[in-house]
Amino acid sequence: METATETERKYDVPDTFELPDLTGAAGIARVDGAETHDLDATYFDTDDLRLMRNRRTLRRRSGGHDAGWHLKTPGDGDGRREHRMPGDSDDVPDELRALVRAIVRRRPLTPVARLHTHRVETPLRDAGGRTLALIAQDRVRAEAGDDRSTWCEIEVELVDGDAKVLDTVEKALLKAGARPAAGPSKVARALAGRLAGKPAKGRVHPISRYAREQRDAITEQDPAARRGDPAAVHRMRVATRRLRSTLKSFRRWFPGPDTPALGEDLRWLAGVLGAVRDPQVLEGKLLSGLADSGPEFEAAGQRIRAALEQRVAKGREELAAALDSDRYLDLLDRIDALVDSPLPDAGDPAKQVRKVLGKADRRLDAALAGGVDEELHAARKKYKQARYAVELIAPAAGKPAKRLVETLTDLQDGLGAHQDSTIARQTLREIGPDDFHFGVLYGRQEAVGKETLAAVPPLVRASRRKKVRRWLVKA
Repeated sequence: METATETERKYDVPDTFELPDLTGAAGIARVDGAETHDLDATYFDTDDLRLMRNRRTLRRRSGGHDAGWHLKTPGDGDGRREHRMPGDSDDVPDELRALVRAIVRRRPLTPVARLHTHRVETPLRDAGGRTLALIAQDRVRAEAGDDRSTWCEIEVELVDGDAKVLDTVEKALLKAGARPAAGPSKVARALAGRLAGKPAKGRVHPISRYAREQRDAITEQDPAARRGDPAAVHRMRVATRRLRSTLKSFRRWFPGPDTPALGEDLRWLAGVLGAVRDPQVLEGKLLSGLADSGPEFEAAGQRIRAALEQRVAKGREELAAALDSDRYLDLLDRIDALVDSPLPDAGDPAKQVRKVLGKADRRLDAALAGGVDEELHAARKKYKQARYAVELIAPAAGKPAKRLVETLTDLQDGLGAHQDSTIARQTLREIGPDDFHFGVLYGRQEAVGKETLAAVPPLVRASRRKKVRRWLVKA
């Protein structure tokens, strides 16, 4: 499978539109060497167009330079991520199906539209012959069920140029009578009738908004997490934890009988994600600075690296199996049902946030007085729950809420650093022989534990300053 970032802009134009002179600006010196292609593309989706509604398009196309299967997914700005595979059958390749499994789940992918495009593609070149962009003049015939439509449009795709080229070409096209495309893609235009009927925009309950954001983050990170991408695994795990924490903190708003079981399944998903992520983080902490300790520590470093990389490999196998399991697909369906249902009028969310934060304060005060690592870890988890609760109502409160989230994050990180030293010592006992070098490393982590614990009280005071929490009292 090939993967590339496609950066382009689209414009609607009348049948009689003529391409204006584009030379002389943004480094464009030549507009020549046009090629003509006849493209035949069949688009695949579920019956309810779940891919399209999640800004993804899947097609099999013949003609042109890149015939085969194409899956386009969201990117940044004008860019989209395109995954390409060869093939001319109606069977969607398993590799592409895996990239959208979190969206389509068990639903079949079948043809939903067919587009015939007559394309005249012209390169925009600089003085040295380098192609800055390709400008495609398309005449489109679309078939979607019983619907038939035709139109003309222009696509401008960057090759070796920059955004200035796009801006310059856009200015010239708009002046000549083009207008920004009405839809994000050709197939969206062909299926406009079936894609219509989106719910009207209005005020969304903050709990619903936050829960849906986490649901969307889980499905968004799924494809890269399947590949074991560390950043995606981390973000997916955070979204899973945030959603589980929301169900716990705002239980009155989710009174359904499935909520406790859903929370346990979210805990399971976070656990399999953590089996990949935690050893990676721990390896970085244990090996940091080891190279400066002298060659005599090389054997210890190799032993640590081998043990933790073995854990990561095992975690990736378990994660791949989990994300292909019925339990995971059922979980996604249950999350949809939960977060898309209307919430009951269960009171003021801000009042519940104050309650959750108060419990975290009391838990930490008791833990600091006792000095027991397990209690400190439990307090850290309570502050994580409190931080997520504050995040939920923060958009309506503005900068004061943002400041409280920052101080709670700092406190949580401080407690986390102490917990990391505890886990590091436990890991050294598990994988290391009882020798001098592992003893030195163990002693270093003991020192880290003491240092990080000493840093916690100032973080506590910062998070409890009146000016940081005053807005929450009044909320």
